[in-house]
Amino acid sequence: MAAICVFCGSSSTLEQRWLDLAAETGRALGERGHTLVSGGGCVGMMGAVADGARAGGAHTLGIIPQCLVDWEVADTSSDELVVTDDMAARKNLMIDRSDAFLTLPGGLGTLDELFEVWTTSALEVHRKPIVVLDPDGFYDGLISWLNGLVATKFVRPAVMDTVLVARSVPEALDTIEAALAG
Repeated sequence: MAAICVFCGSSSTLEQRWLDLAAETGRALGERGHTLVSGGGCVGMMGAVADGARAGGAHTLGIIPQCLVDWEVADTSSDELVVTDDMAARKNLMIDRSDAFLTLPGGLGTLDELFEVWTTSALEVHRKPIVVLDPDGFYDGLISWLNGLVATKFVRPAVMDTVLVARSVPEALDTIEAALAG
């Protein structure tokens, strides 16, 4: 099927519900026959999504910069672990190796990755589906703020339409699969 890149939080101090969401996402990816592309870490939601993906039978590709390998947070259980020189090279390779992107709740790194794929999509560097999984309104404030940028003409309406919001894991994967098929 598809190589789906999942962006999510990597903090080791997250509430269990976020880890459960990541594990559910990973399992569902595997059960649907997809490959997981991740940031290559073994901690927080990133580790949970990779473990869930392997439990669901997915091939896992982790892409991690050397600085994080040095911190000993690499997902050494990945089927394929690619080590890059820096964060920029990591993001570029994640974009190249993925067919679609799924963003779960996360912090600055997650937002950086989401905006990178969104910006490169807006610039037509790629035309890969981008879905935000927002089961309980985690991203509502951000989406509302971004919609306000449309009103001020800082963001084109068509750019907002390139990111789709889903409220459940099945809905997110259905959305990605439909976009890839269409």
